[in-house]
Amino acid sequence: PRTDGSGPRAGGRVVGLKNVGAWAEQVAVPAENLAELPDGISFEQAATLPVAGLAAERALEIGGLVLGKRVLITGASGGVGRFAIQLAKLSGAHVTAIARRTEGLAELGADEVLPELSKDGDTFDVILDAIGGPGLGAALQRVAPRGSVISFAATLTEPVTYPTRELFSRAPGSQLHGFYLFDDVAHTRCAARDLRRLADLVAAERLDCQIDLTASWTEAAGAIQALLDRRVAGKAVLTID
Repeated sequence: PRTDGSGPRAGGRVVGLKNVGAWAEQVAVPAENLAELPDGISFEQAATLPVAGLAAERALEIGGLVLGKRVLITGASGGVGRFAIQLAKLSGAHVTAIARRTEGLAELGADEVLPELSKDGDTFDVILDAIGGPGLGAALQRVAPRGSVISFAATLTEPVTYPTRELFSRAPGSQLHGFYLFDDVAHTRCAARDLRRLADLVAAERLDCQIDLTASWTEAAGAIQALLDRRVAGKAVLTID
């Protein structure tokens, strides 16, 4: 705990966010980036929250109140996307998921699941984009007036192109927000609060961490290769024996 008594209690189980050095045997983490874990959540589940879960939660918060609104999530089969589907649905949104691997996404709460995003069709109030390239270009043509496109990753490296009139004329007041998790939590100082919020949802069985692979830390190379080969549908967790 901090000298003022705030922060996790001594000896408590915690989950934390660390930008560099998180794989060290021992690491110092600021108390404002630590949340004490409730009963009912395992360390394996908690390990999925600091980046993927927190990124999904923060990106949706940037998008604003989504109750009754249309939310689009690209790269929805990834770790962030699977959390985002669930959190958006819990918040009362109509959720459209874009992913090449669509298995299981409807069960997470997606109202519509598509293999790709075209530039024509209904508009969306909030778009979370993990693709970049042509995918982001299409998203900018599908955002609603005064809507938001939150770009937080790029699996495609091609340049983004779109007809500029589609943004300022067809969708006035809309915005493109570049989101980087570690900068966001440093600015908002919300990591502890939001990590606890996510942990409580997991403990209440309202949020599924979607752990697809659990392995010993001594098998890290194989787990990482499985992620790179896109053989993991969700999260991979390494444990200490």
